[in-house]
Amino acid sequence: MCVYIYCRVWNRCCSAQNKMENQDLSKFTIKGDPQSLQNKISQIRMAGPSKLQVIADFDGTLTRYFINSSRGQSSHGLLQQGNPEYDAKRQALYEYYHPLEFSPTVPLEEKTKLMEEWWGKTHGLLIEGGLTYDTIKKSVSNALIAFRDGVVKLFEFLEERDIPVLIFSAGLADIIEEVLRQKVHKSFKNVKIVSNRMVFDKDGHLVSFKGKTIHSLNKNEHALDMAAPLHEHFGDTDGPNYDNASVKNRTNVLLLGDHIGDLGMSDGLKYETRISVGFLNDNIENNLDNYRNAFDIVYLNDAPMWEVVELVSQLCSNEAQ
Repeated sequence: MCVYIYCRVWNRCCSAQNKMENQDLSKFTIKGDPQSLQNKISQIRMAGPSKLQVIADFDGTLTRYFINSSRGQSSHGLLQQGNPEYDAKRQALYEYYHPLEFSPTVPLEEKTKLMEEWWGKTHGLLIEGGLTYDTIKKSVSNALIAFRDGVVKLFEFLEERDIPVLIFSAGLADIIEEVLRQKVHKSFKNVKIVSNRMVFDKDGHLVSFKGKTIHSLNKNEHALDMAAPLHEHFGDTDGPNYDNASVKNRTNVLLLGDHIGDLGMSDGLKYETRISVGFLNDNIENNLDNYRNAFDIVYLNDAPMWEVVELVSQLCSNEAQ
């Protein structure tokens, strides 16, 4: 396979083998097979925007990996329960289960059971520890979390064209919504969040979770029944209503993720054409080959979202190149 690296600064193509050793990788966008990518772009354009949907991971994909040289927080990691005892218990669970999540020696079936166990215990601690929605709002306000430059423009562009966005996360939908509320200050009628949703009583105390648990190993379109439109929770009920059947009929996919495992987000969807975009945020030299082989496009070093906006504009264009 011929591999090219596209340098945004120089605006020209150059050989990966000759340039990688001498150039700052943060300046590069990598496309493993430019001809295959162009064919996919043409196929999606021919089908039109009515057949397109966007599937995106949240943490490290829509959000920045580094903020002012510090590691940004995840939507789950930012939560401070307001009870040090329970914060410590959740951290202890993380330290036990997280290595198992990425262990190459644990079989998938066993690992899936472990992830269900981890998520279940964590959700139980949130309820037992008396989590409130006010605590979520305070946690988000104090968190080191921010969207990549260009994300809002991307959402606006897609909303104008009635293209649905599915945000898949093994975290907590209520926190993701609060991050959007505080950082973006607007809702998007075309956005659905496929994540774990909390149920609060009239006093704002967490009492349960809705539906089946979504964890890191079942985060895909099989979990669509868990999805809730973002605008329902923002008090905005105007605009298109994307039910699960209509979303599944959109058989062209633009998938955005920061882990190779995020490619599984489109499992369960019988797509015709998929363009996959990977954000390689850290440990680039060790992971570059794997990402290049897995994704159609790879953006390096916490890249902004502007080139994705340009790509979506191209996908929705009816003008011949």
